[in-house]
Amino acid sequence: MDKKVFAVVGDKEITKRDVEEFLHNIGPQNAAQFQGEEGNKRVVDELVNHELMFLDAKENGLDQDDIYIKEVKRMQDNLLKQYAIQKLLSDVKVDDQEVKDFYEKNKSFIAQPEKMRASHILVETEEKAKEIIKSIEDGASFEEKAKEFSTCPSKENGGDLGEFPKGSMVPEFEAAASSMEIGEISKEPVKTQFGYHLIKLVDKKEAYTPDFEEVKDQVKEQALLAKQEKVYFEKLNELKEKYDIDYK
Repeated sequence: MDKKVFAVVGDKEITKRDVEEFLHNIGPQNAAQFQGEEGNKRVVDELVNHELMFLDAKENGLDQDDIYIKEVKRMQDNLLKQYAIQKLLSDVKVDDQEVKDFYEKNKSFIAQPEKMRASHILVETEEKAKEIIKSIEDGASFEEKAKEFSTCPSKENGGDLGEFPKGSMVPEFEAAASSMEIGEISKEPVKTQFGYHLIKLVDKKEAYTPDFEEVKDQVKEQALLAKQEKVYFEKLNELKEKYDIDYK
């Protein structure tokens, strides 16, 4: 019951809804300190204090102060500006054909690049890299050797670098990984500016363009944003013709 009344100050009721709004406005981290019955009482006390200050301000005519009136006017103006923009954009809609057309025109941006997932062991010298290669060929675990010898922070995950798109790694590393089969471990160290890498290709995904139905919801959001932006700037151009602007 949102109308449950916790206190009354003058003719103002402090309700459950007031308490919930107070907690919402201060954010979850701060609201955590007001849990339970005792916390609820502290919120009610604070809201009572606010009402007392409000009544005192009204009684002393603070709502007639020039500074207060100017601040209220400024806040009202800003609120109206934001409301006008929100109302303009909320009236913008896209139909299924517009979404489909947007997809067709923007396929190059929607296309997913080639992606790989790889693990590596990074060491400072070629000799050390070859030594580790030999131990792996003799049956040692790539992941355990990564944890033991790699100088890259990925060592904590057995050398796993996660999934990455083509073009995000240094050329030497990417060229070597691209030429490997899934599950393969590089037979020779790969030298880059960071040192010597042993690479294990975990997965590889070819570049592709998702079907329309696969990305329809995402495309609809993008199409709507694009149309809202178009409507917004068309409205601004219209207003610039209507009102005088004098840049100083």
